[in-house]
Amino acid sequence: MVPVFAACALLSLAPLLVLAAVLDVPPIWTQPEQVHLSYPGVPGSMEVTWTTFNKTDSRVEYGLLGGPIFEMTAKGEATLFVDSGLEKRKLYIHRVTLTRLKPASTYVYHCGSDGGWSDVFSFTALNDSTSFSPRFALFGDMGNENPQSLARLQKETQLGMYDVILHIGDFAYDMHEDNARIGDEFMRQIQSIAAYVPYMTCPGNHEATYNFSNYRNRFSMPGQTESLWYSWNLGMAHIISLSTEVYFYLEFGTELLFKQYEWLKKDLEEANKPENRAVRPWIITMGHRPMYCSNDDQDDCTKFDSYVRLGRNDTKPPAPGLEDLFYNNGVDLELWAHEHSYERLWPVYGDKVYNGSKEQPYVNPKAPVHIITGSAGCREKHDSFNPNPKDWTAFHSSDYGYTRMQVVNATHVYLEQVSDDQYGKVIDSIWVVKGKHGFSAWF
Repeated sequence: MVPVFAACALLSLAPLLVLAAVLDVPPIWTQPEQVHLSYPGVPGSMEVTWTTFNKTDSRVEYGLLGGPIFEMTAKGEATLFVDSGLEKRKLYIHRVTLTRLKPASTYVYHCGSDGGWSDVFSFTALNDSTSFSPRFALFGDMGNENPQSLARLQKETQLGMYDVILHIGDFAYDMHEDNARIGDEFMRQIQSIAAYVPYMTCPGNHEATYNFSNYRNRFSMPGQTESLWYSWNLGMAHIISLSTEVYFYLEFGTELLFKQYEWLKKDLEEANKPENRAVRPWIITMGHRPMYCSNDDQDDCTKFDSYVRLGRNDTKPPAPGLEDLFYNNGVDLELWAHEHSYERLWPVYGDKVYNGSKEQPYVNPKAPVHIITGSAGCREKHDSFNPNPKDWTAFHSSDYGYTRMQVVNATHVYLEQVSDDQYGKVIDSIWVVKGKHGFSAWF
């Protein structure tokens, strides 16, 4: 028999127990998060992407800095992304494209719906003039754990030092982990950069799980290839982003490998038309796995018969590599990551050095210039170097850090490497100077 005082205690708790049962439902997730910008490739435009965990409308309210703060509204759509992990978590990825922006003007914006609005952010619309000298920060291989360079990049972005960020593959380590929660947290981490300047990307090997689904769904790059490859113009540069991973994950099929190669051929052919090359003489590529590197980890770039450089003979038909294609089309600068280090190469083609001259190797170089910048910081730490590197290596460092680049004008590009280990010290820098561009520049 239950004592009277115990029965009374149970009765007094009954409303709370009923309330707990009623409240035992998942929370409502309509608050925007993971806000990031990208450039759609059309002058006067900017794309805003964000995430909610319940379906809501997709709106951006914005206005010119100094004017009525939210005088304009743009609407978009949300796409349901179901992660392939065991929990099959649902994410709603919202995309809104802003158009008719005034070049070089600063806008204030927030995104969301009546279910919740983001913080207020700002961005400067990209200048579509060919006299514009854009400033980039570029890096790859930044993780949720040990993102060594992140704080410095956050501060420098907010100081207005960059017009665009190039993240050259490998995000979060890895976005799919913990049923994509690691991806969520990484996207929150970069919001303090990516909500202010376009955050342009390419896929790396750490995005491969579930056929790159987290990468393909979370980012919003130009074109119709789910951000796998695309090109865009800024200032005097034509910039090409590509997937090196199509050479390695053949379990997803070889169709993308050949489709990308044919697209690259056509894109480079178009960029090399005299009227186009005259306006945008610099052709710059970015892809995750490099053709060359001096690391001692047996990666593809350590081998003479690199898949990225020379292609694969075990596919039907054989898959062509990228080195001849880029060389024959006069690609000026090739940006890579993957190795958790920094390396600058002498101008190189066919495993041989082609400096402009002994005294000035980067003045009118006779082959493309390669930069490897994969030391932003991740849980896999550093990659070490071969003690006996080949002749084409000019400088390398294992310091955590990132690269700055400015396309100054038709003849000059400046690059420098920042060491986060040395408190922001510039540890390497070069000017690439070219009096002419294109295949004929090699001779």
